[in-house]
Amino acid sequence: MFDSIFDCLSRIDAFFWSYLGFSCIALLGCYFTIKSNFFQIRALPAALRTFWGFMKNNASLGTGTHPLKVFFSSVGGMIGVGNIAGIVTALQIGGPGALFWVWIAAFLGSLIKYSEVFLGLKYRVANQKGGYDGGSIHLLRRAFQKKWVGTAACVLMCIYAAEVYQFSVLSHCIATNWEIEHYIVVLALLILILYTVLGGIKRVGKICSWLMPFFTAIYLLMGFYVIGHHLPELPALFGEVLSSAFTGSAGLGGFLGSTMILAMQQGISRSVYSSDIGIGYDSIIQSETSAVQIAQQARLSMLGVFIDNLVCTCTLLIALTSGFWNASPMIESAMVIQKALAVHFPWQSVFMPIFIFVLVYTTMISYLFAGFKCARFLHPRYGEKVYLCFAATFLFFFSFFDPSKALLAMSLAGCSLVCLNLTGIFRLRREISFELEEETPLLPEAQEV
Repeated sequence: MFDSIFDCLSRIDAFFWSYLGFSCIALLGCYFTIKSNFFQIRALPAALRTFWGFMKNNASLGTGTHPLKVFFSSVGGMIGVGNIAGIVTALQIGGPGALFWVWIAAFLGSLIKYSEVFLGLKYRVANQKGGYDGGSIHLLRRAFQKKWVGTAACVLMCIYAAEVYQFSVLSHCIATNWEIEHYIVVLALLILILYTVLGGIKRVGKICSWLMPFFTAIYLLMGFYVIGHHLPELPALFGEVLSSAFTGSAGLGGFLGSTMILAMQQGISRSVYSSDIGIGYDSIIQSETSAVQIAQQARLSMLGVFIDNLVCTCTLLIALTSGFWNASPMIESAMVIQKALAVHFPWQSVFMPIFIFVLVYTTMISYLFAGFKCARFLHPRYGEKVYLCFAATFLFFFSFFDPSKALLAMSLAGCSLVCLNLTGIFRLRREISFELEEETPLLPEAQEV
Protein backbone atom coordinates (compact mmCIF):
# COMPACT_ATOMS: atom_id res chain seq x y z
CA MET A 1 0.00 0.00 0.00
CA PHE A 2 2.69 2.47 1.04
CA ASP A 3 4.78 1.59 -2.02
CA SER A 4 1.81 2.48 -4.24
CA ILE A 5 1.35 5.80 -2.44
CA PHE A 6 5.02 6.71 -2.77
CA ASP A 7 5.01 5.65 -6.42
CA CYS A 8 2.05 7.95 -7.08
CA LEU A 9 3.73 10.83 -5.23
CA SER A 10 6.94 10.23 -7.20
CA ARG A 11 5.02 10.53 -10.47
CA ILE A 12 3.43 13.79 -9.32
CA ASP A 13 6.82 15.12 -8.30
CA ALA A 14 8.44 14.13 -11.60
CA PHE A 15 5.60 15.69 -13.62
CA PHE A 16 5.85 18.97 -11.73
CA TRP A 17 9.59 19.42 -12.03
CA SER A 18 9.70 18.13 -15.61
CA TYR A 19 6.80 20.17 -17.00
CA LEU A 20 4.72 22.44 -14.76
CA GLY A 21 7.36 23.98 -12.51
CA PHE A 22 9.91 25.06 -15.08
CA SER A 23 7.14 26.18 -17.47
CA CYS A 24 5.64 28.51 -14.85
CA ILE A 25 9.05 29.95 -14.05
CA ALA A 26 9.83 30.46 -17.74
CA LEU A 27 6.48 32.18 -18.39
CA LEU A 28 6.66 34.44 -15.34
CA GLY A 29 10.30 35.25 -16.11
CA CYS A 30 9.39 36.22 -19.68
CA TYR A 31 6.53 38.37 -18.38
CA PHE A 32 8.77 40.29 -15.96
CA THR A 33 11.53 40.60 -18.58
CA ILE A 34 9.18 42.29 -21.04
CA LYS A 35 7.40 44.37 -18.39
CA SER A 36 10.69 45.62 -16.89
CA ASN A 37 12.37 46.28 -20.24
CA PHE A 38 15.12 43.73 -19.53
CA PHE A 39 15.81 44.95 -16.02
CA GLN A 40 18.25 42.11 -15.32
CA ILE A 41 20.58 43.68 -17.91
CA ARG A 42 19.94 47.32 -17.04
CA ALA A 43 20.40 46.74 -13.30
CA LEU A 44 23.63 44.70 -13.46
CA PRO A 45 25.99 47.72 -13.29
CA ALA A 46 23.97 49.12 -10.37
CA ALA A 47 24.15 45.74 -8.59
CA LEU A 48 27.94 45.70 -8.96
CA ARG A 49 28.16 49.29 -7.66
CA THR A 50 25.97 48.33 -4.70
CA PHE A 51 28.20 45.34 -3.92
CA TRP A 52 31.34 47.45 -4.10
CA GLY A 53 29.78 50.16 -1.96
CA PHE A 54 28.94 47.66 0.78
CA MET A 55 32.44 46.20 0.51
CA LYS A 56 33.94 49.62 1.32
CA ASN A 57 31.49 50.17 4.18
CA ASN A 58 31.90 47.34 6.68
CA ALA A 59 30.15 49.23 9.46
CA SER A 60 26.59 48.38 10.41
CA LEU A 61 24.11 50.44 8.41
CA GLY A 62 21.32 50.20 10.96
CA THR A 63 19.14 47.55 12.55
CA GLY A 64 19.81 44.12 11.15
CA THR A 65 22.81 42.35 9.63
CA HIS A 66 25.31 43.82 7.17
CA PRO A 67 24.00 43.41 3.59
CA LEU A 68 27.03 41.45 2.39
CA LYS A 69 26.82 38.93 5.23
CA VAL A 70 23.18 38.42 4.30
CA PHE A 71 24.17 38.19 0.64
CA PHE A 72 26.80 35.51 1.27
CA SER A 73 24.35 33.59 3.45
CA SER A 74 22.00 33.61 0.48
CA VAL A 75 24.73 32.52 -1.96
CA GLY A 76 25.83 29.85 0.52
CA GLY A 77 22.35 28.34 0.32
CA MET A 78 22.33 28.46 -3.49
CA ILE A 79 25.78 27.10 -4.32
CA GLY A 80 25.74 23.46 -3.31
CA VAL A 81 25.92 19.92 -4.62
CA GLY A 82 23.48 20.92 -7.35
CA ASN A 83 26.20 23.09 -8.92
CA ILE A 84 28.51 20.07 -9.24
CA ALA A 85 26.64 16.76 -9.37
CA GLY A 86 23.15 18.00 -10.25
CA ILE A 87 24.18 20.17 -13.15
CA VAL A 88 26.40 17.43 -14.66
CA THR A 89 23.41 15.08 -14.51
CA ALA A 90 21.50 17.61 -16.64
CA LEU A 91 24.32 17.41 -19.18
CA GLN A 92 24.42 13.61 -19.16
CA ILE A 93 20.66 13.34 -19.68
CA GLY A 94 19.90 16.41 -21.79
CA GLY A 95 23.10 16.68 -23.81
CA PRO A 96 25.25 19.79 -24.49
CA GLY A 97 22.12 21.85 -25.23
CA ALA A 98 21.30 21.80 -21.51
CA LEU A 99 23.98 24.50 -21.03
CA PHE A 100 22.03 26.95 -23.19
CA TRP A 101 18.85 26.40 -21.16
CA VAL A 102 20.82 26.81 -17.92
CA TRP A 103 21.69 30.31 -19.14
CA ILE A 104 18.08 31.03 -20.11
CA ALA A 105 16.83 29.89 -16.70
CA ALA A 106 19.25 32.21 -14.89
CA PHE A 107 18.40 35.11 -17.20
CA LEU A 108 14.66 34.77 -16.60
CA GLY A 109 14.83 33.48 -13.03
CA SER A 110 16.94 36.40 -11.80
CA LEU A 111 13.91 38.68 -12.17
CA ILE A 112 11.72 36.27 -10.20
CA LYS A 113 14.37 36.26 -7.47
CA TYR A 114 14.52 40.07 -7.54
CA SER A 115 10.73 40.31 -7.28
CA GLU A 116 10.55 37.79 -4.44
CA VAL A 117 13.22 39.56 -2.39
CA PHE A 118 11.79 43.02 -3.17
CA LEU A 119 8.35 42.02 -1.88
CA GLY A 120 9.76 40.06 1.05
CA LEU A 121 11.66 43.16 2.19
CA LYS A 122 8.77 45.49 1.55
CA TYR A 123 6.55 43.68 4.05
CA ARG A 124 9.10 42.59 6.63
CA VAL A 125 8.60 43.28 10.35
CA ALA A 126 11.04 43.89 13.20
CA ASN A 127 11.49 41.01 15.66
CA GLN A 128 12.57 40.83 19.29
CA LYS A 129 16.08 39.59 18.43
CA GLY A 130 17.23 42.84 16.89
CA GLY A 131 16.57 41.70 13.32
CA TYR A 132 13.68 41.28 10.95
CA ASP A 133 11.18 38.66 9.87
CA GLY A 134 10.10 38.81 6.27
CA GLY A 135 10.21 37.00 3.00
CA SER A 136 7.68 34.70 1.43
CA ILE A 137 5.74 34.30 4.71
CA HIS A 138 4.65 37.92 4.75
CA LEU A 139 4.34 38.52 1.02
CA LEU A 140 1.99 35.52 0.72
CA ARG A 141 -0.23 36.78 3.53
CA ARG A 142 -0.38 40.11 1.74
CA ALA A 143 -1.00 38.55 -1.67
CA PHE A 144 -3.81 36.22 -0.60
CA GLN A 145 -5.17 38.33 2.28
CA LYS A 146 -5.32 35.16 4.38
CA LYS A 147 -3.08 34.34 7.34
CA TRP A 148 -3.30 30.58 6.79
CA VAL A 149 -1.40 30.83 3.49
CA GLY A 150 1.67 32.19 5.28
CA THR A 151 1.29 29.48 7.91
CA ALA A 152 1.13 26.76 5.25
CA ALA A 153 4.25 28.17 3.60
CA CYS A 154 6.06 28.05 6.96
CA VAL A 155 5.21 24.38 7.47
CA LEU A 156 6.39 23.52 3.95
CA MET A 157 9.61 25.48 4.40
CA CYS A 158 10.32 23.69 7.69
CA ILE A 159 10.15 20.38 5.79
CA TYR A 160 12.14 21.61 2.80
CA ALA A 161 14.83 23.28 4.93
CA ALA A 162 15.91 19.95 6.46
CA GLU A 163 18.26 19.04 3.58
CA VAL A 164 18.46 15.36 4.45
CA TYR A 165 19.70 14.31 1.00
CA GLN A 166 22.78 16.55 1.01
CA PHE A 167 23.47 15.66 4.65
CA SER A 168 23.32 11.96 3.82
CA VAL A 169 25.60 12.36 0.78
CA LEU A 170 28.15 14.34 2.78
CA SER A 171 28.22 11.99 5.80
CA HIS A 172 28.68 8.91 3.61
CA CYS A 173 31.34 10.67 1.51
CA ILE A 174 33.44 11.62 4.55
CA ALA A 175 32.98 8.27 6.30
CA THR A 176 33.98 6.33 3.18
CA ASN A 177 36.89 8.46 1.93
CA TRP A 178 38.46 9.16 5.30
CA GLU A 179 37.59 5.78 6.87
CA ILE A 180 35.78 7.19 9.90
CA GLU A 181 32.87 5.49 11.63
CA HIS A 182 29.65 6.73 10.05
CA TYR A 183 27.83 7.51 13.30
CA ILE A 184 30.79 9.63 14.50
CA VAL A 185 30.68 11.65 11.27
CA VAL A 186 26.91 12.11 11.55
CA LEU A 187 27.06 13.31 15.15
CA ALA A 188 29.97 15.66 14.46
CA LEU A 189 28.22 17.19 11.45
CA LEU A 190 24.95 17.59 13.38
CA ILE A 191 26.69 19.39 16.24
CA LEU A 192 28.61 21.67 13.87
CA ILE A 193 25.57 22.57 11.76
CA LEU A 194 23.15 23.12 14.64
CA TYR A 195 25.72 25.15 16.60
CA THR A 196 26.12 27.49 13.64
CA VAL A 197 22.40 27.88 12.99
CA LEU A 198 21.55 28.55 16.64
CA GLY A 199 24.00 31.47 16.50
CA GLY A 200 21.60 33.31 14.22
CA ILE A 201 22.09 35.14 10.95
CA LYS A 202 25.24 36.91 12.15
CA ARG A 203 27.06 33.61 12.77
CA VAL A 204 25.70 32.04 9.58
CA GLY A 205 26.61 35.14 7.58
CA LYS A 206 30.11 35.33 9.06
CA ILE A 207 30.91 31.70 8.21
CA CYS A 208 29.42 31.90 4.70
CA SER A 209 31.21 35.18 3.95
CA TRP A 210 34.54 33.53 4.84
CA LEU A 211 34.13 30.09 3.32
CA MET A 212 32.10 30.68 0.15
CA PRO A 213 34.22 33.32 -1.62
CA PHE A 214 37.48 31.51 -0.86
CA PHE A 215 36.54 28.00 -2.01
CA THR A 216 34.35 29.21 -4.89
CA ALA A 217 37.21 31.37 -6.19
CA ILE A 218 39.63 28.41 -6.04
CA TYR A 219 37.17 26.18 -7.89
CA LEU A 220 36.52 28.81 -10.58
CA LEU A 221 40.23 29.47 -11.08
CA MET A 222 40.92 25.76 -11.54
CA GLY A 223 37.94 25.51 -13.87
CA PHE A 224 39.08 28.44 -16.00
CA TYR A 225 42.54 26.89 -16.17
CA VAL A 226 41.09 23.64 -17.53
CA ILE A 227 38.83 25.49 -19.97
CA GLY A 228 41.80 27.65 -21.07
CA HIS A 229 43.63 24.52 -22.18
CA HIS A 230 40.82 23.92 -24.67
CA LEU A 231 40.38 27.45 -26.04
CA PRO A 232 40.71 26.42 -29.72
CA GLU A 233 37.86 23.94 -29.21
CA LEU A 234 35.43 26.44 -27.66
CA PRO A 235 33.92 27.92 -30.87
CA ALA A 236 32.95 24.46 -32.12
CA LEU A 237 31.78 23.50 -28.63
CA PHE A 238 29.49 26.53 -28.33
CA GLY A 239 28.18 25.79 -31.80
CA GLU A 240 27.27 22.28 -30.64
CA VAL A 241 25.62 23.69 -27.50
CA LEU A 242 23.40 26.03 -29.54
CA SER A 243 22.63 23.37 -32.14
CA SER A 244 21.69 20.65 -29.67
CA ALA A 245 19.66 23.13 -27.59
CA PHE A 246 17.10 23.23 -30.41
CA THR A 247 17.63 19.92 -32.16
CA GLY A 248 18.74 17.57 -29.38
CA SER A 249 21.66 15.14 -29.36
CA ALA A 250 21.62 11.41 -29.90
CA GLY A 251 23.73 8.48 -28.85
CA LEU A 252 26.22 10.39 -26.71
CA GLY A 253 28.17 8.10 -24.40
CA GLY A 254 26.16 6.59 -21.62
CA PHE A 255 22.69 7.89 -22.47
CA LEU A 256 20.34 6.79 -25.18
CA GLY A 257 19.71 10.19 -26.69
CA SER A 258 18.14 13.56 -25.99
CA THR A 259 15.69 15.87 -27.63
CA MET A 260 15.18 19.61 -27.50
CA ILE A 261 12.45 19.15 -24.88
CA LEU A 262 14.67 16.96 -22.71
CA ALA A 263 17.58 19.41 -22.95
CA MET A 264 15.23 22.27 -22.04
CA GLN A 265 13.67 20.41 -19.11
CA GLN A 266 16.99 19.33 -17.66
CA GLY A 267 18.75 22.66 -18.15
CA ILE A 268 15.97 24.83 -16.73
CA SER A 269 14.91 22.54 -13.89
CA ARG A 270 18.49 21.96 -12.66
CA SER A 271 19.30 25.66 -12.87
CA VAL A 272 16.10 26.54 -11.00
CA TYR A 273 16.97 24.01 -8.29
CA SER A 274 20.54 25.29 -8.05
CA SER A 275 19.51 28.95 -7.79
CA ASP A 276 16.52 28.16 -5.52
CA ILE A 277 14.21 30.23 -7.68
CA GLY A 278 10.64 30.38 -6.42
CA ILE A 279 11.24 28.38 -3.23
CA GLY A 280 11.07 31.42 -0.96
CA TYR A 281 14.00 30.70 1.36
CA ASP A 282 16.10 33.50 -0.14
CA SER A 283 13.68 36.29 0.70
CA ILE A 284 13.54 35.02 4.31
CA ILE A 285 17.34 35.26 4.53
CA GLN A 286 17.58 38.61 2.72
CA SER A 287 14.97 40.19 5.00
CA GLU A 288 17.61 40.35 7.77
CA THR A 289 19.60 43.03 5.90
CA SER A 290 20.47 46.37 7.46
CA ALA A 291 20.34 48.04 4.03
CA VAL A 292 18.00 51.02 4.09
CA GLN A 293 16.71 50.58 0.54
CA ILE A 294 14.71 47.68 -0.87
CA ALA A 295 16.22 47.91 -4.34
CA GLN A 296 19.80 47.62 -3.06
CA GLN A 297 19.38 44.20 -1.48
CA ALA A 298 17.02 42.99 -4.22
CA ARG A 299 19.64 43.83 -6.86
CA LEU A 300 22.23 41.89 -4.86
CA SER A 301 19.92 38.86 -4.99
CA MET A 302 20.06 39.01 -8.80
CA LEU A 303 23.85 39.15 -8.61
CA GLY A 304 23.70 36.00 -6.48
CA VAL A 305 21.80 34.18 -9.25
CA PHE A 306 24.44 35.19 -11.79
CA ILE A 307 27.27 33.99 -9.51
CA ASP A 308 25.48 30.68 -9.02
CA ASN A 309 25.04 30.39 -12.79
CA LEU A 310 28.73 31.17 -13.33
CA VAL A 311 29.64 28.18 -11.14
CA CYS A 312 27.16 25.99 -13.07
CA THR A 313 28.60 27.17 -16.39
CA CYS A 314 32.15 26.52 -15.24
CA THR A 315 31.17 23.01 -14.14
CA LEU A 316 29.49 22.22 -17.46
CA LEU A 317 32.39 23.58 -19.53
CA ILE A 318 34.87 21.50 -17.48
CA ALA A 319 32.76 18.42 -18.17
CA LEU A 320 32.31 19.21 -21.87
CA THR A 321 35.93 20.10 -22.65
CA SER A 322 37.32 17.11 -20.72
CA GLY A 323 34.99 14.63 -22.41
CA PHE A 324 34.35 12.71 -19.19
CA TRP A 325 30.65 13.62 -19.25
CA ASN A 326 29.85 11.11 -22.00
CA ALA A 327 32.31 8.36 -21.08
CA SER A 328 31.12 4.80 -21.53
CA PRO A 329 30.27 3.33 -19.12
CA MET A 330 28.83 6.51 -17.67
CA ILE A 331 30.78 8.05 -14.78
CA GLU A 332 28.93 9.14 -11.66
CA SER A 333 28.11 12.84 -12.03
CA ALA A 334 30.10 14.02 -8.98
CA MET A 335 33.18 12.09 -10.16
CA VAL A 336 33.12 13.67 -13.64
CA ILE A 337 34.48 16.98 -12.33
CA GLN A 338 36.95 15.33 -9.97
CA LYS A 339 38.43 13.27 -12.80
CA ALA A 340 38.56 16.29 -15.12
CA LEU A 341 40.37 18.45 -12.57
CA ALA A 342 42.70 15.59 -11.60
CA VAL A 343 44.18 15.64 -15.13
CA HIS A 344 45.65 19.09 -14.37
CA PHE A 345 45.79 19.33 -10.56
CA PRO A 346 47.00 16.88 -7.89
CA TRP A 347 45.20 15.95 -4.66
CA GLN A 348 41.68 16.20 -6.12
CA SER A 349 40.64 13.22 -3.99
CA VAL A 350 41.31 15.54 -1.03
CA PHE A 351 40.16 18.89 -2.43
CA MET A 352 36.82 17.78 -3.88
CA PRO A 353 35.52 16.14 -0.65
CA ILE A 354 36.53 19.30 1.25
CA PHE A 355 34.88 21.50 -1.39
CA ILE A 356 31.71 19.41 -1.29
CA PHE A 357 31.78 19.64 2.51
CA VAL A 358 31.89 23.45 2.29
CA LEU A 359 29.07 23.46 -0.28
CA VAL A 360 26.81 21.20 1.78
CA TYR A 361 27.69 22.87 5.08
CA THR A 362 26.90 26.40 3.88
CA THR A 363 23.75 25.22 2.11
CA MET A 364 22.46 23.43 5.19
CA ILE A 365 23.13 26.22 7.67
CA SER A 366 21.43 28.75 5.39
CA TYR A 367 18.38 26.57 4.84
CA LEU A 368 18.08 25.48 8.45
CA PHE A 369 18.27 29.10 9.55
CA ALA A 370 15.27 29.83 7.32
CA GLY A 371 13.53 26.77 8.80
CA PHE A 372 14.12 28.04 12.34
CA LYS A 373 12.67 31.45 11.43
CA CYS A 374 9.58 29.76 10.01
CA ALA A 375 9.24 27.58 13.13
CA ARG A 376 9.42 30.69 15.32
CA PHE A 377 6.71 32.27 13.20
CA LEU A 378 4.48 29.23 13.77
CA HIS A 379 4.99 29.36 17.54
CA PRO A 380 7.12 32.20 18.99
CA ARG A 381 7.80 30.38 22.27
CA TYR A 382 8.28 26.70 21.44
CA GLY A 383 8.65 26.69 17.64
CA GLU A 384 12.45 26.75 17.56
CA LYS A 385 12.78 24.06 20.25
CA VAL A 386 10.37 21.73 18.45
CA TYR A 387 12.09 22.33 15.11
CA LEU A 388 15.51 21.68 16.66
CA CYS A 389 14.32 18.24 17.79
CA PHE A 390 12.64 17.57 14.44
CA ALA A 391 15.66 18.58 12.34
CA ALA A 392 18.16 16.66 14.48
CA THR A 393 16.03 13.49 14.47
CA PHE A 394 15.17 13.79 10.77
CA LEU A 395 18.79 14.25 9.68
CA PHE A 396 20.22 11.62 12.03
CA PHE A 397 17.67 8.91 11.19
CA PHE A 398 17.77 9.20 7.40
CA SER A 399 21.57 9.43 7.29
CA PHE A 400 21.59 5.68 8.15
CA PHE A 401 18.73 4.65 5.87
CA ASP A 402 17.54 5.20 2.35
CA PRO A 403 16.85 8.96 2.21
CA SER A 404 14.72 8.69 -0.94
CA LYS A 405 11.42 8.92 0.96
CA ALA A 406 12.56 11.99 2.89
CA LEU A 407 13.91 13.47 -0.33
CA LEU A 408 10.50 12.93 -1.94
CA ALA A 409 8.79 14.74 0.95
CA MET A 410 11.23 17.64 0.56
CA SER A 411 10.72 17.77 -3.18
CA LEU A 412 6.92 17.79 -2.88
CA ALA A 413 7.18 20.57 -0.31
CA GLY A 414 9.34 22.45 -2.82
CA CYS A 415 6.69 21.96 -5.53
CA SER A 416 4.02 23.45 -3.28
CA LEU A 417 6.28 26.36 -2.30
CA VAL A 418 7.00 27.21 -5.94
CA CYS A 419 3.28 27.23 -6.77
CA LEU A 420 2.42 29.42 -3.76
CA ASN A 421 5.29 31.86 -4.20
CA LEU A 422 4.93 32.33 -7.96
CA THR A 423 1.19 32.93 -7.57
CA GLY A 424 1.81 35.39 -4.74
CA ILE A 425 4.48 37.27 -6.69
CA PHE A 426 2.20 37.51 -9.72
CA ARG A 427 -0.68 38.83 -7.62
CA LEU A 428 1.59 41.55 -6.20
CA ARG A 429 3.32 42.31 -9.50
CA ARG A 430 2.11 45.93 -9.54
CA GLU A 431 3.91 46.60 -6.26
CA ILE A 432 7.35 45.71 -7.66
CA SER A 433 9.52 48.58 -8.86
CA PHE A 434 11.90 48.01 -11.76
CA GLU A 435 13.10 51.62 -11.85
CA LEU A 436 16.79 52.20 -11.20
CA GLU A 437 16.25 55.84 -10.26
CA GLU A 438 13.70 55.04 -7.59
CA GLU A 439 15.02 53.79 -4.27
CA THR A 440 12.05 52.44 -2.35
CA PRO A 441 12.48 52.78 1.42
CA LEU A 442 12.01 49.81 3.67
CA LEU A 443 8.79 49.90 5.65
CA PRO A 444 9.19 49.70 9.44
CA GLU A 445 6.51 47.04 9.63
CA ALA A 446 3.96 45.30 7.46
CA GLN A 447 0.28 45.95 7.86
CA GLU A 448 -1.63 43.09 9.33
CA VAL A 449 -3.88 41.19 6.93
